[in-house]
Amino acid sequence: MEHLSAWLSPSLLAQNGIIVMHVLVALCVGCVVGYERTFHGRAAGLRTFALVCAAAALLTAATGVPGAWFGGPGPGSAGPAGPAADPTRVIQGIVTGIGFVGAGVIMKDGFSIRGLSTAASIWMTAAIGVVIGLGLYVAAFAATALCVGVMAGFSLVESRLPHHRITHLTLAFRRSQARSSGELGQLLAGLGFRVSDIGCQLDPDGGRLIYDLVLQNDDPEGFDQLAGMLSAAEDVVGFQLTPTRD
Repeated sequence: MEHLSAWLSPSLLAQNGIIVMHVLVALCVGCVVGYERTFHGRAAGLRTFALVCAAAALLTAATGVPGAWFGGPGPGSAGPAGPAADPTRVIQGIVTGIGFVGAGVIMKDGFSIRGLSTAASIWMTAAIGVVIGLGLYVAAFAATALCVGVMAGFSLVESRLPHHRITHLTLAFRRSQARSSGELGQLLAGLGFRVSDIGCQLDPDGGRLIYDLVLQNDDPEGFDQLAGMLSAAEDVVGFQLTPTRD
């Protein structure tokens, strides 16, 4: 009974309160980061980020009070300070485990890979949770501001910086009316597109020739022009245009 009463001792309750404070701060920080993803309609949003950050802070903060483990010092304990703790082992486990969560939000959408930024921000949120768990609030708040700023602001910066726009085009012709790769290259060049890669296949029934092309262009209006031209082409029996995006 004496050992059981240690679970409600003032010192142990105070240490539990400190852990809860870390978790609440991490929960708020995770919500701030996650709202940016929710605002942009991503699958991993407010709840995911809040829970990731809070869990990382909880595990890290718990390693900082080994004297409070299992009700504090008692029979079989390592002494007044309790069993030895190594927070780096917990941090290593968090870093390893969060990779599975990040991998779950990366999806292949046609020719595009989506979710890379969300996965990176989940990893960053876990790191922020670890820092909060260690009690480094100033660094955690600074990292939160940087993380939100990068995700919210850098997309605008990227769109304004000179860069190549990559578009994947799947184009189907009737076998008897199929154009050559050279003809396609000249046609696309007239709209400002450069063919950086091309593949060709015959569909299983042998009635259509299908081209898979990777295109580059610098004109933001080129996508609409190409879609309009392909829609009007009588020899095109089907096409799919997919811009590369994250």
